Amino acid sequence: MLCLAFLLAIAVGAIYALLDQHYSYWRRRHVPGERPRFLLGNMGGLGRHWHWTDIDWRIYQRFAGRERFCSFYTFLTKALFLLDLELIKRIMISDFNSFADRGLFHNVRDDPLTGNLLFLDGEQWRWLRQHLTPVFSSGKMKFMFPTMVQVAKQLALSAEQQLGEFEAKDLCARFTTDVIGSCAFGLDCNSLANPQSEFREMGRSITERPLHQGVVQAFMFSEPQLARRLRLRLFRPEVSRFFMETVRQTLDYRKREHIKRNDLIQLLIELGAETEEDKLSFEQIAAQAMVFFLAGFDTSSTTMSFCLYELALNPEIQQRLRLEIKETLKRHGEQLSYECLQEMTYLNQVVAETLRKYPILPHLLRRTTKEYQVPGCSLILEKGIRVMIPVHSIHHDPEIYPDPERFDPDRFEVEAIKSRHPFAYLPFGQGPRACIGERFGLIQVKIGIATLLHHCQIQSTPRTQIPLRFQKKNFLIASESGIHLKIERFAAD
Repeated sequence: MLCLAFLLAIAVGAIYALLDQHYSYWRRRHVPGERPRFLLGNMGGLGRHWHWTDIDWRIYQRFAGRERFCSFYTFLTKALFLLDLELIKRIMISDFNSFADRGLFHNVRDDPLTGNLLFLDGEQWRWLRQHLTPVFSSGKMKFMFPTMVQVAKQLALSAEQQLGEFEAKDLCARFTTDVIGSCAFGLDCNSLANPQSEFREMGRSITERPLHQGVVQAFMFSEPQLARRLRLRLFRPEVSRFFMETVRQTLDYRKREHIKRNDLIQLLIELGAETEEDKLSFEQIAAQAMVFFLAGFDTSSTTMSFCLYELALNPEIQQRLRLEIKETLKRHGEQLSYECLQEMTYLNQVVAETLRKYPILPHLLRRTTKEYQVPGCSLILEKGIRVMIPVHSIHHDPEIYPDPERFDPDRFEVEAIKSRHPFAYLPFGQGPRACIGERFGLIQVKIGIATLLHHCQIQSTPRTQIPLRFQKKNFLIASESGIHLKIERFAAD
């Protein structure tokens, strides 16, 4: 018994020594930082008391203005938390080749849909990025624009049918689901007419009923190699089956009927028809289609619902925006065209301020692909070290954006933008790994907002949560209990 206790004490002591050595990594390199807790790192309370934005903000407030960077531990994973905008610019642009990877979880063997452009690194990512970029060109956006407008007309009809209180995220998600379904898959998802449509249910399953809760997801993305060895999956089996089967049926139908469309699936089909040495497999096609569906409907609908929330709380801004929408449409014969939307400069500012206050990602991640000497100091980052770029914290820094909780679209007037550092605004990232669907997402959000405000006004209700609280178990920024608003029809002007 004494021998067993002795061995146990030795084992505990050895583990303690190893953890102490691990968590002193940054301290030994003279990098300042908050003291980590064993096994948790700096993540104590995540999912129970704190959202990712709260943890990032705690670190940011403590060290911003005093340091260019500080240490951070996501459970066992070491990271450098960046605070200096010039250093962020160098890492995302000038020295990108040293930080080309995100280091996110993917497990193609057990969960093939994770083999997508968002999660992959290295040459697989480079090849996909090069070949998928053309689908989001301005020419493609103009081609897809009329389809988006047609879906927006159904959005207006749905809004009029449910005058009074409504949950904004649900309505916006049904709109963006139908847009991405049509523009990417060439399918009529019919979510606006039927809230229980299969595509909408799959979207809900991914975002509202994930396979794993927040702490497990945080572990998977902080320790992706270990998560792969444990054969963890990100997506529910029924979600994977649905998207695999949907893509398979779409490919078979187009091949059988000799149908070609100018959409994402068509581009993926053509990439799948390249030479044997350089082409997409069926699983890779399905993975890209799924991630564009997920990004296209969820992030855009979240942004759109946050925008409606702020317009409801700021009726003077809403009225100014509505006046611009009506006057611009009048100049274009009441037709919402691509050129018409480009002229709505205040709408651009309103959406930009929404993304400033509510960036969908709390922070961006990069991982060193080779040893890197941090400019201006002696610190050398080893290959495989992560860096964190705290987007939400930067967007709420009062030194950059005075009174940051106030919703003020005038922050994005031309002269105001010029007065700020270009990397003080990062909702889509920057550089070669910036969001490939930025243009598509912005267009569908603006079309949706312009359509709703053309004849309707949005108001708050007693159920509207003020201020909004974020879901603590979700990495992405999302409201805790929905965004409950009221929609009313304007009398004829």
